[in-house]
Amino acid sequence: MTEDTPSAELLVILRHAPHGSSWLKEGLDVALVAAAFDRRVTLLFMGEGVTALLEGQQAGPLGQKGTAATLEMLEMYDIDSLVVEKRSLDALGLSGDQLMLPTREVTEEGIAALVASHALVLNF
Repeated sequence: MTEDTPSAELLVILRHAPHGSSWLKEGLDVALVAAAFDRRVTLLFMGEGVTALLEGQQAGPLGQKGTAATLEMLEMYDIDSLVVEKRSLDALGLSGDQLMLPTREVTEEGIAALVASHALVLNF
């Protein structure tokens, strides 16, 4: 496998809210490490993971840091493929213009195609 093939791409699915567990932070950390090693990374925000993209993230209970600083670093690591599940946005009463970074919205069918197009998929 070479770095030019689609199979070299990594899809990281982020399903958890910024606070309450370390899942989101760990998923973002994995994405940054992979990108640092020249892996092309796509981030898919689903369910409560969509809330990580909201402006104004503060420290959470028990002093958990917000994820905004990490999300702002994505561009430095050439992670610019950010995808959001449309159903999650709708369920939370949000729209794409309320998110802190530009994203592409996908439907359930789009998610299936996205997963199928990546050889490496990690779920957080």
